[in-house]
Amino acid sequence: MDQRFEQTAFYPADILLPQTADMKKWPVVACDQFTSQPDYWQAAEAVVGEAPSALRLVLPEVYLNGPDVDKRIETINASMDRCLADGLFRTLSDSLIYLERTQSDGRVRHGLIGCVDLEQYDFTPGSGALIRATEGTVLERIPPRVRVREHAALELPHVMLLIDDPRRSVIEPLTGETGVMEALYDTDLMLGGGHVKGWRLTDSQMSRVANTLSALKSPEAMADKYGMADKYGMADAAPLLFAVGDGNHSLATAKACYENLKKVTPPEQWASLPARYALVEVVNLHDDALTFEPIHRVLFHVDGRDLWDAFQAFYPGAHTGGGEGHTAEVCGQGMDGLWTVPHPKAQLTVGTLQAFLDAYCRDHPEVQVDYIHGDDVARKLGSRPGNLGFLLPLMGKEQLFPTVMADGVLPRKTFSMGEARDKRYYLEARRIR
Repeated sequence: MDQRFEQTAFYPADILLPQTADMKKWPVVACDQFTSQPDYWQAAEAVVGEAPSALRLVLPEVYLNGPDVDKRIETINASMDRCLADGLFRTLSDSLIYLERTQSDGRVRHGLIGCVDLEQYDFTPGSGALIRATEGTVLERIPPRVRVREHAALELPHVMLLIDDPRRSVIEPLTGETGVMEALYDTDLMLGGGHVKGWRLTDSQMSRVANTLSALKSPEAMADKYGMADKYGMADAAPLLFAVGDGNHSLATAKACYENLKKVTPPEQWASLPARYALVEVVNLHDDALTFEPIHRVLFHVDGRDLWDAFQAFYPGAHTGGGEGHTAEVCGQGMDGLWTVPHPKAQLTVGTLQAFLDAYCRDHPEVQVDYIHGDDVARKLGSRPGNLGFLLPLMGKEQLFPTVMADGVLPRKTFSMGEARDKRYYLEARRIR
């Protein structure tokens, strides 16, 4: 790997790009979106038709628990092998890609694509790794996703890592330098997903990125940003360079697959394992187009009145209507309004609600929970018979890095970076075996 990046855990990669005449049909939104809306994925199928598409190389999680999931995985793996055999991809050796993503709201988000060393990533709460999870990882969610990845020849990334770069030193200087880069792609994204452009960095630009990334994790930079010794009592805290903004469980799955390979591989060969690395997009937390959105909860097959009784038992003093404490909006079953917990122990409303939901669902296995992006979608689903929705308030993005460094991780599914259609689209690929 490129030694210039050794201190960052982030490296140039051998990136594969499709060579297809109909580029608009190739990129497809992250597989963990629209999980309760199969009609979206049916629409994507209609758009793609028989054209080459990343849709053939990923498993939308709406199908993850379906009866034909094993057949779907086999078909995906076979499609990957066929794409490689047919020479569908062009290889960009040891490259970083700068991209500009025009979101559905018209704002432009800036990113940098490369790979990260999974030896430098840890999703354990309280870890001191350079790359850390931002939310609690549900271990039960990893094995089904390992089944999708463990025999795959390729990875297509939807993981987005965040850097806390208030001076905009790493990515933003590239914005005015695209004229000296090789243009790679420039295409609309299907089903209202906006637009994306990508360029290949020059060698001198990669050197600068290596230097500016390294500077972000210096003791001086950490103290300047977080006042570590005074404000948070973290004078001895390990530096956090990358926080996983999107794709926590996907990166955890990549880590699990790599750790499984280590068990059957001599240690001296670990560094050469393609699976040791994962392709990601890096985005600056301070990018003006990057917004945090709350992730709402919708319960299925639930008795709302029983849920309210259990909620009051779990949180004595909980009441309907607003007030001091943590408040969530409820919709469905004629119970529309606010539920409030006074004197909460958790820092965030999502933590208060999630603690209750975890306990309730353990006692009521028939109740299912889905995590929904978008107020309107959550209200629509929550209002259907047998359902109940909880709409949560927004967490400010400036809280992310210091909270993860001080407290370990946030409650799972605390926030989402933008609406579902503004998520990462699968476009680039990389060989992992």
